[in-house]
Amino acid sequence: MDQMMKAALEISSAACATPRQYFRSKLSIDQKSDESPVTIADRETEDYLRRALLKRFPDHGIFGEEFGREAGQSDYEWIIDPIDGTRSFISGNPLYGMLLGLLKAEKPVFGIVRMPELDEVYAGDGQSAFKDMNEPLATSNNTELSKAALYINEGEKIAAAHPALFQRLCTTGQLRRFAYDCYPHMLLAAGHIDAVIDFDLQPYDYLPLVCVVQGAGGIMTDWDGNDLSLQSDGRVVSAANPEIHAALMNLIKQES
Repeated sequence: MDQMMKAALEISSAACATPRQYFRSKLSIDQKSDESPVTIADRETEDYLRRALLKRFPDHGIFGEEFGREAGQSDYEWIIDPIDGTRSFISGNPLYGMLLGLLKAEKPVFGIVRMPELDEVYAGDGQSAFKDMNEPLATSNNTELSKAALYINEGEKIAAAHPALFQRLCTTGQLRRFAYDCYPHMLLAAGHIDAVIDFDLQPYDYLPLVCVVQGAGGIMTDWDGNDLSLQSDGRVVSAANPEIHAALMNLIKQES
C-alpha cells in the first residue's frame, strides 16, 4: 500500500504541470450534459493520470469525471477528479484542486488532494494524514458548534433546495464563510476550521477526501450520518470531531 501511495503522489505531482500551463489563459469552454463547464485542461489532466496509473497498475480499474468508469481485473480502482473546481479554474481562482483516490472493493483506501497553484499536497489513509509529505495533519479540538468556524460549500444550491436549513447555517457558529470545492475540507483536516457542509457532489468529488479528513481525526459522512460511498447522494458533512458532527446532524434534522 505504501508503494501505491508513493506512486500516486509521484504521478499526481507530475500531472500538475498540465493545469498550470492553461491556468489564466484563454480557453475554449464546453458545457457537459449537466451544464457544468469542461476545458481542455480537465481532459488532458485526466488523460495523463489515467495513462500513468494504468502503466503502473494495468489490472486496476479507473473512474474519472471526464472519461467515465473503466473496469479492471482486481478489486482496486482509482477515482479521479482532474480539476475539482473547473468554475474556479476558468475564472482565475487558484483554489481549484486535483483529486486522486484509491478504492478497494469500492471502499476508500487512501486519498490525495493537490492544490497545483498553491503547491500544496494533502494525503491520508484514514489512520493518519499529512501535508506536503512530512507535516502531520490534525483537526481542531474545538467541540462547540457555537464557537466553530463553518464553511458552507455550494451555498446557492443549499439555499434553493433547503432554504430553512440555509438560514440556520447562516447563523451557526462563530465564523462562517461561503466556498466551493475541496479546499475547505483540507482546511478542516489541517485544523484551521471546524466544519464544512457540502452539497450536490459526485463520488469523485468526495471519496478522495474521506481518508484525508478521517486520517487527520475528523469525520466525513452524508447528511444522514452514513459513511460515504459510490452510492451516496452527494450531500456531505465534514467535522473536526464527533461533537461538532453530532451538532451539525441535529441542525440538519431540524428541517424535517
